[in-house]
Amino acid sequence: MSIKNRLIFMSFLQFFVWGAWLITIGTYCFNTKGWTGAEFGAIFSTLAISSIFMPAITGIIADKYMNAEKLYGLLHIFYGLVLLYVPSVDSPETLYYVILAAMLFYMPTISLSNSIAYTILKNNAMDVLKQFPPIRVWGTIGFIAAMWITNLTGNKASANQFYIAAVVAIGLGIYSFTLPKCPPQKLIASDATLSQKLGLDAFKLFGTSKMALFFIFSMFLGAALQLTNMYGDTFLTDFEKIPAYADSFGVRYSTIILSISQISETLFILAIPFFLKKFGIKKVMLMSMIAWVLRFAFFAYGDPAAGLWMIVLSCVVYGMAFDFFNISGSLFVETTTDAKIRSSAQGLFMMMTNGFGAYIGSKVSGIVIDTYFVTDGNKDWHKIWLSFAIYALVIAIAFGFMFKHKHNPEEVAEIVH
Repeated sequence: MSIKNRLIFMSFLQFFVWGAWLITIGTYCFNTKGWTGAEFGAIFSTLAISSIFMPAITGIIADKYMNAEKLYGLLHIFYGLVLLYVPSVDSPETLYYVILAAMLFYMPTISLSNSIAYTILKNNAMDVLKQFPPIRVWGTIGFIAAMWITNLTGNKASANQFYIAAVVAIGLGIYSFTLPKCPPQKLIASDATLSQKLGLDAFKLFGTSKMALFFIFSMFLGAALQLTNMYGDTFLTDFEKIPAYADSFGVRYSTIILSISQISETLFILAIPFFLKKFGIKKVMLMSMIAWVLRFAFFAYGDPAAGLWMIVLSCVVYGMAFDFFNISGSLFVETTTDAKIRSSAQGLFMMMTNGFGAYIGSKVSGIVIDTYFVTDGNKDWHKIWLSFAIYALVIAIAFGFMFKHKHNPEEVAEIVH
């Protein structure tokens, strides 16, 4: 097998072992286990908690002490072993700690898989900018494949989704030991402070009002990024309680319908250079926020039968909502920060969105749903999605008025080429 194909295989499995349960764990917790929104929100927040500090810690280990491919393999094996335990858990309090352990092992493997691919491609004299994107897109395909498999085999809300992910994760961990060696580069100075090693120097960017606003808005939008992953499948599955929708296509194949979101994500990535050159970073970020409003609004008014077109359209819009902010935000950091702290600043951006923001969104959304939108055990999904849409609209309006950034076509063109 060629080097490129081996990396494609790694990328495919990297996200397969996440996609097998991420979108459907909500259905598992709500429908199979009968737990509350607050309990599920706490469980889902473990993704954010682990994103705050684990990538930095494992990055230091891979940079100084241990081959990246070996660390990557061990993390996946431990992740798989923890997932094997999930089906035996019967309390939300215990599952919180079990999923937290799984996420502490899994979340750093996302950045490690990128680093491994970069290193192997460079060591084989291959063009990283040209070769990596086609490799990475297979990760999204792996995520979609896992969603389809769990749905078509009837395992989307059962314990088997965790067994599927666990077995494949352990297999990926073993496979990673056969990859070309990626030894520590030891680029971190031995006398570097702990703050420098963890990339905390970038926090001084909060000293400028423009960067502070950017990171604050990143956190607020980050609170919305995982909401449809948390509740999307449960929302569609709950329609089976209504006789008119019980056997509809959208209910029977809810996970497959939602996988359109990931398909859209791969397509909108291709459109980003055009939009950035024409409209600039701020407008593209604003487009993303408006797209989040539409994402939630279409869910609010859609249904799995006659209104299925709205659900599908919501999934199509997701590609713009997710990609346009993450990539344009990353480019904003790239073009406005000093080269000495640029990597740390990128880490801070991810920390604010996928860490603090996602944690707030996970915890608060569960509490809000329990408090305002549950009657006799039934959730008012129309009002839930509408409240999320209003939240995203408020952020979009505030961002449009408060965040000032002038479009520089030459600056953008230099980066996207």
